[in-house]
Amino acid sequence: MQILRWVFKVLFIFSSIGVFPLSLAQTISQAPAVCSEADRSALLGFKAKILKDTTDSLSSWIGRDCCGGDWEGVQCNPAGRVNALVLQRPERDSTLYMKGTLSPSLGSLQFLEVLVISGMKLITGPIPGNFSNLTRLTQLVLEDNSLQGNIPSGLGRLSFLQTLSLAGNHFTGAVPPSLGNLRSLVLINLGRNSLTGPIPSSFKSLLLLQSFDLNFNLFSGFIPEFVGQFRNITFIDLSNNQLSGHLPVSMFNLVTLSDLSLSHNQLTGILPDQIENLKSLTSLSLSSNKFIGHIPASISGLQNLWSLNLSRNGFSDPLPVISGKGIPSLLSIDLSFNNLSLGTVPNWIKDRQLSDVNLAGCKLRGTLPKLTRPDSLSSIDLSNNFLTGSISTFFTNMTSLQKLKLSNNQLKFDLSELIVPDGISSIDLHSNKVFGSLSSILNNRTSSFLEVIDVSNNLISGTIPEFTEGWSLKVLTIGSNKIAGQVPSSISNLIDIERLDISRNQITGTIPSSLGQLVKLQWIDLSINSLSGKIPTSLLGIHDMRHASFRANRLCGEIPQGRPYNIFPASAYAHNPCLCGKPMPPCRGKKQEMGQ
Repeated sequence: MQILRWVFKVLFIFSSIGVFPLSLAQTISQAPAVCSEADRSALLGFKAKILKDTTDSLSSWIGRDCCGGDWEGVQCNPAGRVNALVLQRPERDSTLYMKGTLSPSLGSLQFLEVLVISGMKLITGPIPGNFSNLTRLTQLVLEDNSLQGNIPSGLGRLSFLQTLSLAGNHFTGAVPPSLGNLRSLVLINLGRNSLTGPIPSSFKSLLLLQSFDLNFNLFSGFIPEFVGQFRNITFIDLSNNQLSGHLPVSMFNLVTLSDLSLSHNQLTGILPDQIENLKSLTSLSLSSNKFIGHIPASISGLQNLWSLNLSRNGFSDPLPVISGKGIPSLLSIDLSFNNLSLGTVPNWIKDRQLSDVNLAGCKLRGTLPKLTRPDSLSSIDLSNNFLTGSISTFFTNMTSLQKLKLSNNQLKFDLSELIVPDGISSIDLHSNKVFGSLSSILNNRTSSFLEVIDVSNNLISGTIPEFTEGWSLKVLTIGSNKIAGQVPSSISNLIDIERLDISRNQITGTIPSSLGQLVKLQWIDLSINSLSGKIPTSLLGIHDMRHASFRANRLCGEIPQGRPYNIFPASAYAHNPCLCGKPMPPCRGKKQEMGQ
């Protein structure tokens, strides 16, 4: 969903300005006049404030003519005045960035119509106040940098602005009411900052808005009634804020609205029957609020809705009876963790061709459901229910399955019955009554596609299997079982592992030094086993470790004396017979040396 939203915004912005996020120099076919010396000086002023540029874009800013097409990201009008500056980090390359600040010199580019500096990560400081002088601007996009301070009220002077995106920065304080003066705005995105206060009442003037995004901030108060006046709106995301109160009735007049996300707020009240008026709605997310009452039957009239997320609210029984023709476009549904007692999966869900089914905590009982169209499923979450029995036939024809979550049930079966579908990346079976050997699911067949496996808190026995090269595992959680034997030195072949939990088993032997080769490891728990010997110093080679626990084993000797191991809390090493060195007491020999 996030990817689709990002694509929407990028296409919107760049269709408006006539360029796309390739090297802008490649898109310019006609070279205008030699650039104005004043504009060239302003651009070089910006370059001077960028202390490091791993994108290498600014290395092309040489020579006298900034309008010849060689200055990457710079576009000029026929008179030789800079009218567009577009500098974007390639979306998939996280190693590229610019480090520095925004120079006020950009505020003197008086013919600038498009300013896009996004994804540079390490551009800090405020937006210069003189950006209010850029009165010809139609597009201002400063996304995904590290800009900070308040949003300048002077931006409200940019009366031609159609796109304003300041998302993904560190802006604080209230949104200046002056932004309500931007009556030409079609897209506003202030998401992923730390903005506070209510949604400004002055926004009622933004009647041309098509996209309204304030997600991941600290906005409070009610959703204003004037939102219902945004007659051209297609996208609203107010998720992850502190908004409260009921949904404004006027919102259900937005017949062009296709994407509505209000999740992770403190909204209350019921979901009214008028929901059916949102005829264009394709995605509705109201998760993690305080809604109550029944899910209205009128929701079946949403002909275009393909994603419905009502999880983590207080919706109660009964579910509406939806005919085969109701919500015909539905692909993804999440009703998890409400006050629903479904008993069984409703037919209108079970018999539908869905890609994602999430019914966690819905008081499902009996054996695992037999889905009519299993071949379309990409993910299924039936965790935190009362499901019993075996899993042997559940995966039949689930040829597209990527993620499975059946944790916190009462399933009882041997792992050898689990025929893991090819290509599945995540399996979570923790807190059931599963028994058998890990080799049934950790083997050469699954090594190339399994990335996450959690079978903790079961009855699994046997040993940890050997690992050959080529594993894709990032998370291996097998704690709280009856697994014995030693940790194989071949565990070093799990080169992508980030989280490893083998706690609360019957593991013996030493901690293999090869564990230190797992340089991506961030979280490890070896506690409550019977491991002996030393903690290998090779672990000092793992630099991203955030959590480690070795407690309640039979370990002895000096704790590796380097960060982070010597600054973890003492509880991480407690209940071992003779571990010493920071954060535990000094080793005996070391203590004597310190006293001399």
